[in-house]
Amino acid sequence: MFKPTDLFDLGQTEHAALFDGAEYAWEAIKKLGDYLKANLHPALRNRCEGTAYIGERVFIGEGTVVEDGVMIKGPAIIGRHCQIRHNAYVRENVIVGDNCVVGNSCELKNVFMFNHCQAPHFNYVGDSILGHRAHLGAGVILSNVKLDHSEISVAAVDGEIATGLTKFGAIVGDRTEIGCNAVINPGSVLGRDCLIYPGANFRGVLPSASVVKVRQNLQVLTRRALDAK
Repeated sequence: MFKPTDLFDLGQTEHAALFDGAEYAWEAIKKLGDYLKANLHPALRNRCEGTAYIGERVFIGEGTVVEDGVMIKGPAIIGRHCQIRHNAYVRENVIVGDNCVVGNSCELKNVFMFNHCQAPHFNYVGDSILGHRAHLGAGVILSNVKLDHSEISVAAVDGEIATGLTKFGAIVGDRTEIGCNAVINPGSVLGRDCLIYPGANFRGVLPSASVVKVRQNLQVLTRRALDAK
């Protein structure tokens, strides 16, 4: 399930060439910088609402709105009819598809986003790929570095697959939904049409159409201190 076509509809991006020759989907993460050098033609066709910082090596398509306080350092390609909301921070080597949302206080670094996907509220997305119509709930973190900074492997059924990367967040398949405040740990691969419940802490490989639930034991108590007032 690690081939690009296992996880993504490559017709939902203008940059499918990034996956040419890739055995594993995460190989595209390594190629983002070189791809942008070869294919980025800076132009700003967007509309700004307020004041934003946009670097020299940035392309933004028509119909996209960039709100006040945004910083887009580049190199970056941002598609058509996107929303880049207040105080978003778009760092180096980022490709955002058409009709995407990058929300308030979100940070993107070395990221590829297919069309119609959303990172809309307080998200960190590092060294990751988001598939067509993938959605991150508020506060979702795609963590991209191990605590010991060692090489990141993918935990396949038949053993670990070395990636050659020390920075690798997650591969999120088409239409997968990740609930609020979930943390997806380095080297995770989430198949298509998955659901991850809010507050989950997940690392590993999730087959398509899977659900990750979080169980809690909650107690509701009477506030005794109120009786003394």
